[in-house]
Amino acid sequence: MNQNQEVSDYIEALGDAWKIELSTNLRELVHNAIPEVQERMQYKKPHFLKNGKYAAVISVAKSAVSFTIFNAEGLAWPEDTFDGPPERKTMEIAQGQDVDEQALSALLKQASASL
Repeated sequence: MNQNQEVSDYIEALGDAWKIELSTNLRELVHNAIPEVQERMQYKKPHFLKNGKYAAVISVAKSAVSFTIFNAEGLAWPEDTFDGPPERKTMEIAQGQDVDEQALSALLKQASASL
């Protein structure tokens, strides 16, 4: 896994154990779904790129961790889980909320396939 130290430092500094665990899991999910992914800090958030194009971003707020998948147009999204414009879909994950990592990985693979 090609990890960026700035992203590692960002995740470690989140403070709340659940945010650190969730962000670490999301990061691993991205790397497993897109083996050639590159990661970097941009706009103070971890961004994940494939072929120089945005694939995903993790954004941490006070009460939730947001996970955005780019290049989302034309894919079937669970409406009760994701929102946003057609080109990018965001999932807000609160503490204790279950995440279907298998489904999330499948969506990420589909969205990033044409990047």
